[in-house]
Amino acid sequence: MAGSDPGGSDVGVIGNTVPVAPTDETPQAVKSIPAPGTTSQAGPPPAPAAADTATRMPRWLPRALVLALVLVAGFQFSIWAFHQLTSLLINVLIAFFLALAVEPAVSRLAQLGMRRGLATGIVFLMVVVAAAGFITLLGSMLAGQIVNMIEEFPKYLDQVINWTNTTFHTELSRVEVQDSVVHSDWLRKYVQNSASGVLDVSAQVLGGLFQLLTILLFAFYFAADGPRLRRTICSLLPPARQAEVLRAWEIAVDKTGGYLYSRGLMALVSGIAHYILLEFLDVPYAPVLAVWVGLVSQFIPTIGTYLAGALPMLIAFTVNPWYSLWVLVFVVVYQQFENYLLQPKLTARTVDIHPAVAFGSVIAGTALLGAVGALISIPAVATLQAFFGAYVRRYEVTDDPRVHGHRRSSASAMAVLSRFRRAASGADSGR
Repeated sequence: MAGSDPGGSDVGVIGNTVPVAPTDETPQAVKSIPAPGTTSQAGPPPAPAAADTATRMPRWLPRALVLALVLVAGFQFSIWAFHQLTSLLINVLIAFFLALAVEPAVSRLAQLGMRRGLATGIVFLMVVVAAAGFITLLGSMLAGQIVNMIEEFPKYLDQVINWTNTTFHTELSRVEVQDSVVHSDWLRKYVQNSASGVLDVSAQVLGGLFQLLTILLFAFYFAADGPRLRRTICSLLPPARQAEVLRAWEIAVDKTGGYLYSRGLMALVSGIAHYILLEFLDVPYAPVLAVWVGLVSQFIPTIGTYLAGALPMLIAFTVNPWYSLWVLVFVVVYQQFENYLLQPKLTARTVDIHPAVAFGSVIAGTALLGAVGALISIPAVATLQAFFGAYVRRYEVTDDPRVHGHRRSSASAMAVLSRFRRAASGADSGR
């Protein structure tokens, strides 16, 4: 059945849909409009694919989160483990340098036909015996001086009281001073604190002994198994790198041994010089004090001389107060002689480091590792300087007065400037 619309356009009903002709108001394509009373057979519109992808979690995100957590946990664990093992690492570092120091002596005994383990044991036994003997002599000297000072304390106290009464017109007596000191609160508190700190001191002493045994044990294994350790390290590297490692090891042995050799010679010279002074002043325990000054002044860099001179000054003060002043003057004068004459000649072939570089290395080593860093900083820097110096290319220095610290005169400077100008003008004209 067909009909006509008022506008004259035919509208035909086909099935259940009514096709609508496009007009100016509906420029889109012809759509099928469901007839009244009918339902559409099509299903619900599908969700857009882009929106579904955006709301879904990427597959790589959980793995990335787990990996990030594992990395953070591993980093935190590494920091914690490093802080826990810092003391052990420092002990191993000290033991390694100690093994490098005794390597020449051990190698010499091994070349004579002695087994390397036995040679290492003999060298370490000599070192331990020498250190124990020095500590025993120093301890006996200090104990004797402390006993003498305690016995002479009343006489010193009388001298101080007499000087005070004469200078300030007071009427002090030794009995009153002794009673005030004995019954004072600060002395009672000091005794109580000292009694409670005995356990702490004992624990520190035991800890120091254990640390010393640890260093000696590692140093013994490093020195005795030095060739095996070098073979193990070289087996992990290609042949080209093996030669560099062996060269660095040899330089480290030479510089560390040379450092100890030069320091030992300077300690011997320093000890002899201070022994002559102390014997001349008739200061007791002159040999032990001379050994003390020689070792401490050389193996504690920069300030070792002044620390070593404090003990002889104190002992000399008990003999005569003016003697301590003489010892101070001698320590200062000898320090200048050692810095500017003795040390450059003895260390020229062993540890050739500029004094400014040595001083900076001591400061850096102290900041990083404390007293241990100050002790090993100079041989470490000498080793690095020698190793890198072998690979740095050097050129011949031009023969210029400014190289030798002489400045050019104004006339010669103007002549050089005019020469450059003529060369530049000639280049421009050639273009």
